[in-house]
Amino acid sequence: MALAKTLLNSTSEMCPNLITSHIQYDAVTPDIMVVPEPAGEFDPVALESSLMDAWRVEGTFAKSIESRRGHGSAFTFLEGPPTANGKPGIHHVISRLFKDMVCRWKTMQGHVVERKAGWDTHGLPVEIEVQKQLNLMSNEEIEAYGMKEFNEKCKESVWTYEETWREMTERMGFWVDLDDPYVTLHDQYIESAWWSLKQMFDKGLLFRGHKVLPYCPQTGTSYSSHEVSLGYKEVTEPAVFVKFKLLEDEASVLAWTTTPWTLPGNVGLAVGPDLTYCRVKITSGPSDSWEGRGGAEVGEELILAKDLIGSVLRNHMEVLDEFPGSEIIGKSYKPLFPGAIKGEGHPSAWTIVGADFVTTTDGTGVVHTAVMYGEDDYSLGMEVGFPAQHTVGMDGKFIQGTHNDIDGKYVKECDDIIIDLLEKEGLLYREHSYTHDYPHCWRTDHPLLYYAMDSWFVRMTAVKEKILQYNSEVEWAPEWTGTKRMGEWLSNIKDWAISRERYWGTPLPVWICKECGSEHCVGSIEELSEMKTESSEMPPELHRPYVDEITLSCPQVECDGEMIREPYVMDCWFDSGCASFAQWHYPFENADKFDGSFPVDYICEAVDQTRGWFYSLMAVSTTVFDSISYRRCLSLGHILDKDGKKMSKSKGNVVNPWDHFNKEGADSIRWYMTTQSAPWSPTNFDPNGVRESYAKMFLTLWNVYKFHADYASLDGFDPGNEDTFVPLEERSHLDRWILSKASSMAQEYHDKFVRWDFHKAGRDLEAFVVNDLSNWYVRRSRRRLWNEVDSMDKHSCQNTLHEVLLIVCRLMAPVSPFVSDAIHRGLTGSSVHLADWPVGSDIIESTLPPVDPLVEMEMELVRSIAEAGRRVRVDAGRRQRLPCRSGWIVGGPDLSSFHEILSEELNVEEISVIDDLDTFQKIEIVPNRKALGAKCRADLPKVLSELQMIDPESLLLEIEAGIAAVGGYEINDSDIDIKRVEREGFAAETLSGDYGDVSLVLDMEIDEDLLSKGLSRDIIRRIQAKRKDLDLEIEATINLSVWVEDGKLSDRDWERVVSETRSEKAYLNEGVANDNSIEFEVDGVKISVQIEKA
Repeated sequence: MALAKTLLNSTSEMCPNLITSHIQYDAVTPDIMVVPEPAGEFDPVALESSLMDAWRVEGTFAKSIESRRGHGSAFTFLEGPPTANGKPGIHHVISRLFKDMVCRWKTMQGHVVERKAGWDTHGLPVEIEVQKQLNLMSNEEIEAYGMKEFNEKCKESVWTYEETWREMTERMGFWVDLDDPYVTLHDQYIESAWWSLKQMFDKGLLFRGHKVLPYCPQTGTSYSSHEVSLGYKEVTEPAVFVKFKLLEDEASVLAWTTTPWTLPGNVGLAVGPDLTYCRVKITSGPSDSWEGRGGAEVGEELILAKDLIGSVLRNHMEVLDEFPGSEIIGKSYKPLFPGAIKGEGHPSAWTIVGADFVTTTDGTGVVHTAVMYGEDDYSLGMEVGFPAQHTVGMDGKFIQGTHNDIDGKYVKECDDIIIDLLEKEGLLYREHSYTHDYPHCWRTDHPLLYYAMDSWFVRMTAVKEKILQYNSEVEWAPEWTGTKRMGEWLSNIKDWAISRERYWGTPLPVWICKECGSEHCVGSIEELSEMKTESSEMPPELHRPYVDEITLSCPQVECDGEMIREPYVMDCWFDSGCASFAQWHYPFENADKFDGSFPVDYICEAVDQTRGWFYSLMAVSTTVFDSISYRRCLSLGHILDKDGKKMSKSKGNVVNPWDHFNKEGADSIRWYMTTQSAPWSPTNFDPNGVRESYAKMFLTLWNVYKFHADYASLDGFDPGNEDTFVPLEERSHLDRWILSKASSMAQEYHDKFVRWDFHKAGRDLEAFVVNDLSNWYVRRSRRRLWNEVDSMDKHSCQNTLHEVLLIVCRLMAPVSPFVSDAIHRGLTGSSVHLADWPVGSDIIESTLPPVDPLVEMEMELVRSIAEAGRRVRVDAGRRQRLPCRSGWIVGGPDLSSFHEILSEELNVEEISVIDDLDTFQKIEIVPNRKALGAKCRADLPKVLSELQMIDPESLLLEIEAGIAAVGGYEINDSDIDIKRVEREGFAAETLSGDYGDVSLVLDMEIDEDLLSKGLSRDIIRRIQAKRKDLDLEIEATINLSVWVEDGKLSDRDWERVVSETRSEKAYLNEGVANDNSIEFEVDGVKISVQIEKA
C-alpha cells in the first residue's frame, strides 16, 4: 500500500506534542503537516506489520515517554507478572489490552507512564511442568534426581515460551519494556522480598503454626487448589453415624462422618447454637431397611437435630425433649479412642461447642471435630482451645499409641477396622455407603488426606482494620469488587500461610537455633553474610539447595548454637505481592524510583486475582509500609466462547488470537474486546464479532480517510497552507456541524473513559464514524470534492475532514493503536502516540473545536426529515432516485440554510416553507355507524350511501348551521368523524420533538422530465459501481456506451451522466450492446451500459 512506504522515514521530523493545526479556536502549536498520499486499499496485517517496524526503528514507545517528562507528572502502572512456561492465550490478550489502553490514554494526557514488564518465575505450575517432563512422581524422586538439578530445570522451564510472549505482546501493540523486566527469580528481587518479610517478623506478624492442606503421603507433598483440581474422582466409601456417650448423662450424641479414619483424632463435637435438637428414646428394634453394622438398644437415648431425625434413624422412637443447641454446649463426652490424644491442659477437649458452620443439610446436625484433619476443624480448635495433635504421621499411617489394632497402618486401609472397633464398643449406630467426588493425587492416583502441616503465617488478623481501610481507599472498577468481593473477604480475613513444602521458589529466610530454639529472619544478603558460620559459604544464588546449606550463628546472648534454615519456600503470591518495590530492588537501591511510583496508580487483571495478586499486593503494603499499594484497580471479567461457555481444548472452543491477528488484524480484536461488554463483565468471544468490527468500524474509517487522502493528493491539498485554510465561521453549516458533533462526542468519550465505561465510549466513537462522519458528512460532501475547480467550499471540506480525522485518530489511539497511527501519519507525518489527548487534561489544554448546540439540533432535525422522506416514498411506492418536483416543510425552526441538503437528500427539485397543512389536505367524512344505526335503523344503508356522495365541506357547513339532513334524518356532529388526509398527488409525515411538530409534504406527480432525471441517477450509480469493480483511479476517464429502451433520457441528463462518470467518449443509443454490457431495468425501462478504461 502507498501508506506503508511513508512509515519508516522522517524520524527526525517527529513532534512530541501535536496540536490540531490552523484552527483558530485551538491554535497553540501547529502540527507538522504533509500533503496526503493516496491511501490505497486497507490491508490491516500489512499495515500493522509495517507500523511495528516503524515503531521499532523510531523508538516511538520510548519517545512517547521521554516527550512527557517536561510536565513532571508520573502515572505509574504495575504489570501483573505472567509465567512464561505456558503459551499466552486469548484471555491474556484482553488483560493486556486494558493495561495498554489506559497507559496510552494517560500518556496522551501528558503523564510520564513508564511500563516495566514482569515475569512470575516461581511456583507450583513450574514444578508440575518439570515433574511431568522428568517423570518425577514424589519428593523422594525429586531429591534422588537432585534438588540443584531439578531447580535448574525449573529455571530453564520458565523461559520456554518467552519468545512467544514477546511476539504476542508486540503483535497486539502492548507497549511494555520487555528488555528490562523485573523477574521474581533474580537475587535482587528475592532480597527485597526477604527484606519485607523481616519487617513483618520485626513487627511480630510472622509466626509458626499449622495449615490444613490436601496432602499425599506417597509423595510427601501438600497440594494447592490448582493441583487438587487435576485429580478429582467419584468414589464410594463407608460413612458412619457414631454415638458419643455423654458424661453424667444417659444419652449419646449422634454425629456423622465420611472419613472414619479421622475418628481416633476426635477432640470435640460442634452444634449450631440456634438449631433445634431432640433427645429421643429408641422404642423398638431396627426396621427392615437396616443394612450393615451398628444398632441401638431399646430404651437407648440419642441426641440429634430435629430436622434430620427422619433421614438418620432406622428405629421407632419417642421424642423426649426438644431444645436449642446452645443448651448442650459445654457438656463433656467420653473419648472414642482413649489415650490417642493427650488432653491434659486442654479443658475444652471432648466437649460440645457451638459453631456457625453447622447446618442441617446432611448428617445429624452435629459435626465431629478432628483438629488436624480439616480446615474448619482446625480453625474451630484454635478458637476454643482443643488439643492440636496428630494421630497420623507424614507417611499416612497411624502413629504408635493410637490403638493397638491400627498403629502403623495406612489410614485409608483402616476404615473397616475402625468401624468394627466402634461396633464392638456399642458406639456405632449405623453405617452406609457414600458416593462423592474426592481429590486424588495427580501423580500416584492415591486419595489425598486433609492434613495439618507445619506452616509459617503472616498475622493478617492483627492488621484487619487497617487493610479494610486501605481497601476502601482504592478506586475499584467495578466498585462492587472492592465493597463486595474483596471487602467481604477481608472482613473475614485469616492469617496468611506463606510457606510451602516445595523446592522451586523464594526460600523462606527464617533460621531456628538447634540449641535454644530462637528464631531469626534474615532481611538482606549482607545480613546473611554477616551471620553465617565460618564453615558456610555464600550461595551462588538465593535458591535451594544453596541457601539450605548455610548455617547462622545464633545471635542470642550466652548461646553459641547454630541456626538451621526452615526448609520451606515462600508462597509465590508473596513474590508477586512484593512487585511494587522489589521491581526496583528497594530498599537496597532506586529509592527515588520507588518513592516516585508508590503507591501505584493503576493495576489491572482478571477478577480471579481478587484474592490472589490484588490481595497479596495489599497485604504486603499494609504490613510493611502501612499504606495502600495501588490507587486504582480494574478487575476484568473472564472471556468465554460465543455461547457463554468456558473455553477448553476438549470442547474445541479455544480461540487462538493469532487467527485474528493474521486476518482482521490486532486493531479489530482490540476494538471488539473493548466494545463487546463492560470490562468487568464476562466477554462472550465471537469470531464473527471481530470480523464485524473490521468491516463496520475499520473499513468505514479507512474509506473515509481514503476519500480524503485520495482527493487531497489529487488536488495537492496542503493542510499547512494558509491560503487554502478556511476559518471556522466561514465554513458551511455541514462543516460546523460535524466539527461540533466531533467535539461533543469527544467530551462524552473522555467522560466514559474516566468512568471506566470503555465499552460505551468505543460504541459512541464507532457510531460517530459510521453514522455521522461516513454515512452523513462524507456522503453529503462527495460532490464538493468531485469538483475539479478550487473553491472555498472545497477547501472548507478538506480542512474539516482533516481536522475531524485527527480527532478520531487521537481518541481511538489507546484502543486501536495501529490504524489510528497509520492515518495520523498520513495526515501529519508524525505518530499519533506522540500527540496530545484532544480533550485535554490538568496538564494539557483541550484542542477540540467549539460545540454549537443549535447547529447540532438543526442538523438532527434535517436528518430526521430526510429519514421521514424515505419512509414517505416507501409508503407511496415511489423509488428513491425518482425526483419529486416540490417539497414543503411545515412548522419547526428556520432550516433555510439546510434547504440545499434537504433538496438533495429528499431528491426534490425545490424545497419551500409553508405555514400550515391545509393546502395539501382534504376532509373525509367517516360515518359513526353506532350513532347512525340507533337513529336510522333500517334506513342505515341508504343514509351511508348518500353520505358517500355528499361533499364533506358542504356537509360540515350545514352541520354548523344546524340544517344538515341525509336520507330524511337530521345529521349532527356526533353522527360523523372528521379525518384529514393528503390530497391526491401529495404524501406527508409529521415529526414531533424538542422543536415541536414539523411536517414534510412531497409532491408525488410524475412527468417526463422527472423520469429522465431518475433514469440518469440510476445509470450514474451503476457506472460508479462498475468503476469501483474495475479498481479505476479517481481521476481515470472511461469510454461509455448507454442504451435506453422504452424510455427517454434528456440531453441535459445525458450530459450529467457523462460529466459525473468522467467519460472521455460517450455514446447514447449508438450501435448494439454486446455481452459485456451491464443490463438492468428501472420502472419498466430497459437499460444497457458498457464501459472501458479510456
